[in-house]
Amino acid sequence: MDTTQLTRVSEFEWRVEPRGAMRVPGIIFASAELIRAMDDKVLEQVTNVASLPGIVKASYAMPDAHWGYGFPIGGVAAFDADQDGVVSAGGVGFDISCGVRTLLTGLQRADIEPVKERLADALYGSIPAGLGSTGRIHLDESGMDAMLAGGARWAVKRGWGYREDLERIEEQGCMEGAQPQAVSERARKRQRDEMGTLGSGNHYLEVQEVSEIFDPDTATAFGISRGDIVVSIHCGSRGLGHQIGTEFLKSMVISAHQHGLTLPDRELACAPIDSATGQSYLGAMRAAINCALANRQIITYLTREVFERVIPGTTLDLLYDVSHNTCKVEDHLVESRPRRLYVHRKGATRAFGPGHPELPAEFRDTGQPVLIGGSMGTASHILAGNRESETSAFSSACHGAGRAMSRRSAYKTWMGRQVIDDLHAKGILIRSPSSRGVAEEAPGAYKDVNDVVDAADAAGLARKVAKLRPVICIKG
Repeated sequence: MDTTQLTRVSEFEWRVEPRGAMRVPGIIFASAELIRAMDDKVLEQVTNVASLPGIVKASYAMPDAHWGYGFPIGGVAAFDADQDGVVSAGGVGFDISCGVRTLLTGLQRADIEPVKERLADALYGSIPAGLGSTGRIHLDESGMDAMLAGGARWAVKRGWGYREDLERIEEQGCMEGAQPQAVSERARKRQRDEMGTLGSGNHYLEVQEVSEIFDPDTATAFGISRGDIVVSIHCGSRGLGHQIGTEFLKSMVISAHQHGLTLPDRELACAPIDSATGQSYLGAMRAAINCALANRQIITYLTREVFERVIPGTTLDLLYDVSHNTCKVEDHLVESRPRRLYVHRKGATRAFGPGHPELPAEFRDTGQPVLIGGSMGTASHILAGNRESETSAFSSACHGAGRAMSRRSAYKTWMGRQVIDDLHAKGILIRSPSSRGVAEEAPGAYKDVNDVVDAADAAGLARKVAKLRPVICIKG
């Protein structure tokens, strides 16, 4: 990225001064090394988002930001419905409510080492992964409506989890305001047999070892210590969310002129929050959030089954479940005054700080667990929300490493079999139905997640708690 167009506010904060159609400044959180490595398209997209009606304070980009559809991936923007604010399908993304869930196993590395191969095979055999993967659950029309309205609560009622799980999920496992009737038949059809599946791309289920602790007190409150084995699940709303995003992007483009909207980029298609299109999208998007929460809940159930079978007596407790492709209505302070805002986080994680009323009692003193997934074969991280991130970027943090090259380029650079063999030599087992998928997700195709997390910590977006290294990775 050309840094001459930026004003350096601090070591880890860069500002794009308002110009042209921009209504607010752009703010990018990154080290000098990270920002120089960012594509110039990130700057263009941050600038374009800053021109949308009703945007509040600034258009933000996280340290893992890279070029996306309309909004940069790693983009955050909030809009006020009372000031002609808009909702944008591109500001949420296609994989609605893609997120990370981390489970505590109570095990140590020595407990799984003798059965590591068997555990990897059992997880791979029980949890469908890959493009178009389908599971053992089939939803009829009434079941689909119930799932879209109920999310993880629906899954728990069906026996796929515990009531206690719901306390450790954003929105207590169910996004209110979902409108199943706003979800098209095509979207429903795509999801009918995909519940309890990982999908493809950067989605995974990973068995990980806690390799480093940065904040012992918070780690203790989270129930983790060095050497612990945890399981992280990264997936979203599968075909249903993608279809919703595709359909509403088209309808928002068509309706834009009716609402007098001039778009700096067709990919930034949006609709006034209070318009029929805006409200329909919000209802469908919330239903997709519930789909993702239910999907991760079912995968949790399947994972618990595998661990009980391979290592009898193992109990997997949920640490937390966070989403990073959403638009949520939240109260935030703007110029010392509380305002109700529609906060878009695309490839960005909500990171509420200590004392926030929406956090479970267990996390009121520590702040919210912020789960950061690494690229395949590299570290992941657990962070915690800070109070100061409320004023920095609407209590938001990064969500992962962020791509450094396209999937096409990665596929041309690496061979999937070689990636698997190289990781095996490091003690990391990969199970995947797609050699091409492994090549596209090679560790070298991503930024260094440690650099991204260090920048998020230094910028005050969230603070480092623990580092995780992969042991087994089930890859789509």
